[in-house]
Amino acid sequence: MIINAIDVEQLKNAQERLKAEPSTGNKEPAILARWMGGGSAEITAGERKMVIGGEGNLNAMQALLASLAACDIDVILMHAALLGLVIEDLRIEIKGKFNTAGFYGASEESCGYQHIACTAHLKASGATPEQVAYLKERCERFSPVGNSLSSAVPLALDIQLNS
Repeated sequence: MIINAIDVEQLKNAQERLKAEPSTGNKEPAILARWMGGGSAEITAGERKMVIGGEGNLNAMQALLASLAACDIDVILMHAALLGLVIEDLRIEIKGKFNTAGFYGASEESCGYQHIACTAHLKASGATPEQVAYLKERCERFSPVGNSLSSAVPLALDIQLNS
């Protein structure tokens, strides 16, 4: 059965495989960002590409919010499908606050997001308040992007000078 463009049987099979062997869920994506001039970076993940920054594109901080919103849409659609809940419309409004003074070298203060607020607008005929609360809880606990943002993820940076 397909619900919300998701093959529910295939999803349940994946759940069973992951329950039996959780390590099969381990992922290690690799991204390459290459400066394209100006403020643009071409982002490559295997055969997939996108541009962040520069004229007409999302900047990196906007792309971070966009990644969170897109991830939460996936989480809601998937868990709604598992509940048998058909989503008719879903959009997420997201905004955050940060200060760029550190980015520009004008301050020693942190320049990351100070807070992020999301509002999901969901249309699903027959959805109960309990189902909506369940979908919210799934996003808060199991959104990979949201979880990464809300936890202290170790970050290592190495700069290599190439001649």
